[in-house]
Amino acid sequence: MSLLIEGLGLSYGARSIVQNLTLPAVEAGSLVGVLGPNGVGKSSLLRAIAGLQLCQGMAQLGEAPLSGVPPWRQRAQVAYLPQQLPQAVSLLAYESLLAAARARCPQLASHELAARVEAILQRLGIEHLALQRMDRLSGGQRQLLGLAQALVGEPQLLLLDEPTSALDLHWQLRVLDCVAERCGTERAIALVACHDLNLALRFCSHLLLLAPGGAYRFGVPAEVLDAAWLRRAYAIEARIEHCSLGQPLVLADSPLLKEAPRHAQQP
Repeated sequence: MSLLIEGLGLSYGARSIVQNLTLPAVEAGSLVGVLGPNGVGKSSLLRAIAGLQLCQGMAQLGEAPLSGVPPWRQRAQVAYLPQQLPQAVSLLAYESLLAAARARCPQLASHELAARVEAILQRLGIEHLALQRMDRLSGGQRQLLGLAQALVGEPQLLLLDEPTSALDLHWQLRVLDCVAERCGTERAIALVACHDLNLALRFCSHLLLLAPGGAYRFGVPAEVLDAAWLRRAYAIEARIEHCSLGQPLVLADSPLLKEAPRHAQQP
């Protein structure tokens, strides 16, 4: 099952932020890092694919249309994790996961739902949170629980908006390793918006780099990130180096200086 995106456009009022986005088929098993500076449309793109924001063009998973389809009709195959943390309610973490599993997979028996909850708690390494109330969890712990809620239904498409933003380095690595494993073993597709370019280079099979003005670049990491496109997207001087294991790394040297106003320039 592949993800197709053709002619997708997004606007805020009269301002266009994504223009005519058309990608090659994103095949099952792909982990796509969605990169770009603030305000360029990463979150809006994920929301549009999840059916939460109006857009032009088409997004389709296999034979099923996504864009313009309300989220409740996508629920069995698509999981969307927003930037906002799960609400700090009085439910136990285990209860919230069981409710998420039941909502996504109502056809499963109670023991099958419980098995899914226990499996995702173990895979993420958060069994110790199971019997804690959500309103007593830290922001990072609630973010982990939000990811568990997205994964527990075993969706074919994961739309994750900055899923590591509240996490320390240990949990960032664990979360992205878990998502990558889900893509590799279950042939799921994940689109992950993030700001950490080096984490994206390490875990993602493909990158979608959005630049101001509607420009974009898609492909395998080695084809997408270079000095010219880092300058275009982020207004920085940067270079790609490789560590002793051959892993590519982005080294940012400096931000580009804005051109001085003409009236302030020397004759």
